[in-house]
Amino acid sequence: MSIQKNNITKLCSFYVSDWHLVTMLLPYINKKINEEVEIATVLEKDIQNNVKTLVEKLNLKNERKILEINWKNKSKSIESIIEDKIGKEILIIVNGSKDFIKNYNDEISNYLELNIKKFENTSIKIVNCYEIVEFNGSIVEILDAHNKILNTSGEKEINEVFEDYNRKEKIS
Repeated sequence: MSIQKNNITKLCSFYVSDWHLVTMLLPYINKKINEEVEIATVLEKDIQNNVKTLVEKLNLKNERKILEINWKNKSKSIESIIEDKIGKEILIIVNGSKDFIKNYNDEISNYLELNIKKFENTSIKIVNCYEIVEFNGSIVEILDAHNKILNTSGEKEINEVFEDYNRKEKIS
């Protein structure tokens, strides 16, 4: 799909607990809000209380906007998430089980393929967040399916984080 090569960047992220996930995401999201990026979440599990607790403790410039993001475990259709954001930069955070993340990424790909003309001027970043305990055995497979990695220091090339990593497959 040509739109994926030009307009979609897939990032993966690994975390050990919901608190670690939120701690890693908040500075990145705060930065993206400053860059006027539209942010959407697709979460299998509700992390709203964790976000609210940490935002209250941190002194983030965009506290109100961060709290307005949907941090509950409500899955929406990809159409309802991005349809009103055409032409803008969009960040979609996906978190859940392996099947949940795969199914939602497939839905995104299928939707964009069917609407390729609409989204040719839209930049989309998808951050797939994996709980390390659940996915430890398939990290190389996960890395092969992504362009970059997101960790506590921000977006990184995969080779910066995993120095011995060699891509085995092409990103879909």
